[in-house]
Amino acid sequence: MSSNIFTIMPVSQRFSLEPGETYTGKISVINPNDAESDFHFKVSVSPYGVLGQDYTADLATMTSRTQIKDWITIKEPKGVVKPNEAHEVEFTIKVPKDAPGGGQYAALLFSSDTDAVGQEGVAINNVFEVASLVYATVAGETKHDGEVLENNVPGFVVSAPITATALISNNGNVHEDATFVITVKNFFTGDVILEPNDSGEGTYTELIMPETTKEVTRDISNLPALGIVKVNQTIYYRGQSSVVEKDVIICPIWFMALCFATLIAIIAAIVAIVRKNRRKKRKEAV
Repeated sequence: MSSNIFTIMPVSQRFSLEPGETYTGKISVINPNDAESDFHFKVSVSPYGVLGQDYTADLATMTSRTQIKDWITIKEPKGVVKPNEAHEVEFTIKVPKDAPGGGQYAALLFSSDTDAVGQEGVAINNVFEVASLVYATVAGETKHDGEVLENNVPGFVVSAPITATALISNNGNVHEDATFVITVKNFFTGDVILEPNDSGEGTYTELIMPETTKEVTRDISNLPALGIVKVNQTIYYRGQSSVVEKDVIICPIWFMALCFATLIAIIAAIVAIVRKNRRKKRKEAV
């Protein structure tokens, strides 16, 4: 029997909603081409929020920002997908006329339909959930407020990657995007090691949920094992920019040990020479 390792697309959608209107969205459930059986799935809707600065997903707590959970209806909450095929799941969002302005968030949870186990041709070894997130902005009274609280790059590491960090607050009632741009250059030659390009390297976007503070970390790889690099991290958030530029020393432990051993050897050699000269002067004095 095979495991049903399915995927869904897209993993998130954004909607601009008007009170009193109805909107439709679609999500594809994909059964991989190496599957040995049909994939029976089910869909449910849960609230979506985050906990802590590390943004641990909260799929249980209802708040004023998760009312949309009750506005969403799944057209067909159960379905089946044959190997190497995809199945579209349609959902509607019926926005109440008195819906509050600002952000609304929910998760559409896709999982194996355990009720189908035992049916002919059905094999379910792994049961797990995959979420497709809904980020919605309801027209009305919206509040945009927040800032970059911290923007940090370390000055010394013993090995790559270099981990750049940031702390960003959102005190408004709707989600915001923070764009990060990172460049890395060789300190001595000025040669570019990393810069934004068409492949998406050197730049990325983080979504900041309302009434939260998010800690963002990014590892910078493909760096020399030993040397000094100039790292620039620029954060664009709410029409403003935060820039930090730092010369980072990359010095592995083995090199520090080698330098220490060399220093000890040099000191020992100097001490030996000094002692030898002192003995020589004593003999000459006699």
